Amino acid sequence: MLDRMIVSSSVHLTLGMVVLLVTLLAMVLTGFLAWRGRVMSRTAQGVVILAQLVLMAQVLVGIKLLDQGAGPLQLYIHYIGGLAPLAGFLVLSWWPIRDPHRRSRVMALATTGAFIFALLTFTIGEAYARGRL
Repeated sequence: MLDRMIVSSSVHLTLGMVVLLVTLLAMVLTGFLAWRGRVMSRTAQGVVILAQLVLMAQVLVGIKLLDQGAGPLQLYIHYIGGLAPLAGFLVLSWWPIRDPHRRSRVMALATTGAFIFALLTFTIGEAYARGRL
């Protein structure tokens, strides 16, 4: 079933914009909480989970595009940059941080890193696909 489905690269582009928006929201929210010395709220946790889910969906669409033969259209740095935020969140989930205030600060760093990687990956992918790189 999935092998016969064709995914347009515009889906990957649109989902990339959603990734940028959600990771930006997560960065701003967790950064604000860390700056104010507050612990992670349920809303912040929900936004971080949403960022992770959107990143996973983006990676899955990217894998489907690779399966369709669109791989030669990208640089390898695009793949590394796309997976790096998920790796960062994975490492953070394994790291036992007991102090909730410290966890809030570390999460702010993780979401900032996720946004920066998403922005760089989006910029590189867009430029390369349009022949500007």
